[in-house]
Amino acid sequence: MQKQMLGGKIHRVTVTEACIDYPGSITIDKKLMDAADILPHEKVLIANLNNGSRIESYAIPGPAGSGVICLNGGAAKHGKAGDIIIILTFVVLTAAEAKRHKPKVVYVDAENRVVRRGK
Repeated sequence: MQKQMLGGKIHRVTVTEACIDYPGSITIDKKLMDAADILPHEKVLIANLNNGSRIESYAIPGPAGSGVICLNGGAAKHGKAGDIIIILTFVVLTAAEAKRHKPKVVYVDAENRVVRRGK
């Protein structure tokens, strides 16, 4: 049996831009991607706390340390600069692996800098 589990999470990050004229994705500060173990082009779930929208997209790295969180293409219709979002990834594990698994959870400050990692 396999279980789908939370793999990584960037909690309450602030959208810095929304670029409709871009062919899809979400641009995420490379430092944040690394901290949450999100790979370039990995599928992500984006939950917008301001409007309740939940969409799937894929991650592309932005400049490390820039704090950039940019909703691109169609994703830009689901949020705007200043919105607070949660970015999630999921992994598929065996039941035994799932019992030992610890997701990479990242908490940020108002400038989208890592302030804490944990549960």
